[in-house]
Amino acid sequence: MELGEREKEILALERRSFAGPGAKERAVREDLHLSPVRYYQLLNALLDDERALAHDPVTVNRLRRIRETRRAER
Repeated sequence: MELGEREKEILALERRSFAGPGAKERAVREDLHLSPVRYYQLLNALLDDERALAHDPVTVNRLRRIRETRRAER
C-alpha cells in the first residue's frame, strides 16, 4: 500500500528549506491547512511508517536521526 497524498505532502514540505522564523509554520498552515501541532503529530507518526521510508528514504532517515538525537539529549 502506498502513502496518501497528505503524507506525501508532509514529506515534500520537510524537504524544503525555509528562510526566517515562522516560515515553516506559515507554510504548514497555508499549504497543508494544518495547525503546526497537528502537523508535527502526523510527521512523527509518519517517521515510524515503513511506507514513508520506502517513498523518501533520505528525508525519513534524516528526520529519524534528528528525533533520536533530541530524545538522547533529554
